[in-house]
Formats: sequence, C-alpha cells, structure tokens
Amino acid sequence: MTRDGVDPAIMDLDHDKSVASQMNVELVDKGPPLKEDEKYQKYFKMLKMGLPMGAVKNAMTRDGLDPDIMDLDHDKSVASQIEVDDDDDDADDGPPLKED
Repeated sequence: MTRDGVDPAIMDLDHDKSVASQMNVELVDKGPPLKEDEKYQKYFKMLKMGLPMGAVKNAMTRDGLDPDIMDLDHDKSVASQIEVDDDDDDADDGPPLKED
C-alpha cells in the first residue's frame, strides 16, 4: 500500500463506513471567534465586569441561548466547535470502505 501512495492505516478504519466520514479533517474556521461574535458579546462583557461564569450562564439561559457555549474555546468560532453526531447515517455520504 505504501508503494502505491496509500496510507496503510486505512485498513484500521471501519469497513462499513466511508473513508471521508472517518478521516480527521480539520475544519476551516470561517466564523468570528466566539468572544467577538455579536450574539455573545453581551455575555463576554458580563465576564469582563467580574460576574461569575454561573451568572453569565444563567443570563444566557434566560435569553434562550445554550449556556454550554461558554465552555467552548473563546478564540474559535462556534460553528467550528459544534460536535457532529458520528452515529448519524445521513452524514456518511461516501461509499463504504470495503467497496472503495
């Protein structure tokens, strides 16, 4: 496999899923960093003013936002940090590895 320019580690992947769905591809971060996102600026201002994280999360819940967003990396966009459900068969668009 190495001679043909193919990574031999591919044989360790799940043969019933596509290669594309199993490769660790780094997503391009296209959105603004979380701390600069207009939707969340209010809450970062609260943190700068000295409010505890719990109070900020309560305010987010009150405003109808997911408070767990504040646990993400503040220097990356929200979109780049949201987990993709690996059990979702609709996200696996490619052919199974055993048919490649």
